[in-house]
Amino acid sequence: MAVLSRCSRAATAATTRTQTATATFSCILRALSPSFCSSSALNSETDLSNKKPAVLGTLKREPTGRNVQWVFLGCPGVGKGTYASRLSNLLGVPHIATGDLVRDELASSGPLSSQLKEIVNQGKLVSDEIIIELLSKRLEAGEAKGESGFILDGFPRTIRQAEILEGVTDIELVVNLKLREEALLAKCLGRRICSECGGNYNVACIDIKAENGRPGMYMAPLPPPPQCATKLITRADDTEEVVKERLRIYHEMTQPVEEFYRSRGKLLEFDLPGGIPESWPKLLRALNLEYHEDKQSAAA
Repeated sequence: MAVLSRCSRAATAATTRTQTATATFSCILRALSPSFCSSSALNSETDLSNKKPAVLGTLKREPTGRNVQWVFLGCPGVGKGTYASRLSNLLGVPHIATGDLVRDELASSGPLSSQLKEIVNQGKLVSDEIIIELLSKRLEAGEAKGESGFILDGFPRTIRQAEILEGVTDIELVVNLKLREEALLAKCLGRRICSECGGNYNVACIDIKAENGRPGMYMAPLPPPPQCATKLITRADDTEEVVKERLRIYHEMTQPVEEFYRSRGKLLEFDLPGGIPESWPKLLRALNLEYHEDKQSAAA
C-alpha cells in the first residue's frame, strides 16, 4: 500500500506540473498574440482542396514588422531551422526552435539536463511536459523583451501538443517542409557544429541523379569559414542508427499533426527542390513574399 501511495502521489505531482506548465504557456502565448481574440484567417466554409491557406493572400510585399504566428513542420534535419530563421529575420519576429531550447538546457547542466541527455541520445521524443516548460521559459523571456509574434520550429510534434497550441492561440499558417528520404539521411549525417562559435555547417554533397521519372537533386555542402574548419564536431545523436530512429518516430507520431492542420486549411506543403539557393526564392514565392537580397546571402 505504501508503494501504491507513493506512486499515486508521484503521478499526481507529475499531472500538477504538466497543468501548471500548460497554464503558464497559455498565459504567455495569449500575451504574445495580439490577434488571439480575432477570428481565424480561415472560416469553416473554406474549400480546402488544392488551395493554399487563405492567410497567404493577405501578406504584404513588404513583410517586415508583421506579427505572424507560424509553425514549421518537417522531418528532423529537413531544414526547418534554416528556413524558419531566414523568415524570422525577414518578418521581424522571433524564431523559437525547441531543439535549440533542449540543447541549451543540456549545456546548462540544469535540473533537466541528465534526463534530457538520455532521451536525446536514444533518439526519442522529449515529453510534452518538458517541452512546454522550456517553451514557457523562452516565451516569458521574450515577453519581457517586448517580442510579439513567433515562428515555432519543432513544436507541436504530437496531436496533444497541437491541441494545446490550438486552444491557446490562433496559428495562422503551418509550413510543412519535405525532402526525399535519401537526401534527408545524408544531410543529417553531414551536419557539423563549430565547437567554439556554435555555427552550423554541413559537409555532405548530395547529388541524386534523375531516374524513373523523378527529377534529380543537388545540394552543395555548407562549408565552415577557415577559422572554424578545424573545430567541427558531430552531434552525439547524429549517427545513422539514431537518425533512422528519429525518422521512424516522426512518421509514426508527428505525421498525424500534418493532417490536424490540413483539415483546418492551415497547412502549406513545400517540397524542397534542392539546396538553399534554389529552395529559398521558391519558398518565398509559395508564401507570396518578395525579398531582394544579393546572391551571396542567398547562398549562405
